[in-house]
Amino acid sequence: MRRDSEPGCVNTDAAGALLAVESYTAIRRRPFRSSSTSISIATANMPNQRTISELFDLSGRVALITGASGYLGSAMANALAESGATVVCASRDQERANAAARTLPSDRGQKHFGVALDQLDEASIESGFQTVVDRTGAVDVLVNNGQHGPPNDLTDVTTEQFKAQLANAAGYFHLARLVRDQAVARAVAANIVMIGSMYGIVGSYPDAYEGVCSASPVAYHALKGGVIHMTRHLAVYWAKDQVRVNCLSPGAFPNPDKVPAGLVDRLAPKCPMARMGQPHELKGAIVFLASDASSYMTGQNLVVDGGWTAW
Repeated sequence: MRRDSEPGCVNTDAAGALLAVESYTAIRRRPFRSSSTSISIATANMPNQRTISELFDLSGRVALITGASGYLGSAMANALAESGATVVCASRDQERANAAARTLPSDRGQKHFGVALDQLDEASIESGFQTVVDRTGAVDVLVNNGQHGPPNDLTDVTTEQFKAQLANAAGYFHLARLVRDQAVARAVAANIVMIGSMYGIVGSYPDAYEGVCSASPVAYHALKGGVIHMTRHLAVYWAKDQVRVNCLSPGAFPNPDKVPAGLVDRLAPKCPMARMGQPHELKGAIVFLASDASSYMTGQNLVVDGGWTAW
């Protein structure tokens, strides 16, 4: 049996205990030098005492959201505005963008506006982004939400149609890089939220669609799976630049005005909560990801799906 006096053992006598306490106290009080300042270890280890309201507050920040006039995009745009951000609503159509911006609350004096931006067109991305920077001076938060592509399923989609759907991912990247580059040039932090889908994680149920409508588009599944992984890839490269990249993946949130008759009845039993999501149920998640409430989070995919992917 090893004795307390041997190497690797703790001395349990009173003198040893006192020495340990004194040594620990000295270390706690000893300053260490950071790159630009000296602080005590004790202070460094104390948690930041910012309040919940401060962490979720987006006041003074500019948030650009694509697809802002859509069913889910409008809810997320409202959430950002309600949290204090100046929201720039992007849409392929300038009038739709303007209309979306006019509906947003401005309780803190924000001046929301719309901008024409088509994420499938490189020139449109660059001109739209430059318009935003010219008017606001910066983009602090980007929500890559816009998506447009053919609805063809795996039975009849053509190669060109498949490529057209995947072009959304290229647009997401291009816009994200513009946000990252302007943040680096200004030596400030930025925050990018990609919008994925539960269908970027799991396949769809064939029996849910059979006899009701076409299956969910295979190219859409490829797109959203790619967006989720692109999130991880960009996050690890841009963390050093103070640019966070996360993804929000909604589950089944069908638009009542567009969903095929009978599809909701097929989808609901596939969800543990036995119902579809409502747009407002994404508001908390988007503000969390867009704000300092998630400041130690990057490269992650937050799934809001009523438990769909938990089966």
